[in-house]
Amino acid sequence: MNIDIIFKIAAIGVLITVITQVLKKSDRDDIATLVSLAGLVIVLTLVINMVSELFESIKNIFYLY
Repeated sequence: MNIDIIFKIAAIGVLITVITQVLKKSDRDDIATLVSLAGLVIVLTLVINMVSELFESIKNIFYLY
């Protein structure tokens, strides 16, 4: 497993948290919620790609077609 993906997810989390807090302090709660959801979607796409690669590796290891 590559450690870079963990750092990317952590960086996205920190960035989204800061943006969300700034938006909440400026009374933009609706936009802060949308930013949080966008960050969640970005992280989920990264994780789904990793799970897909995992299943491909398992398929190749056990010669499943």
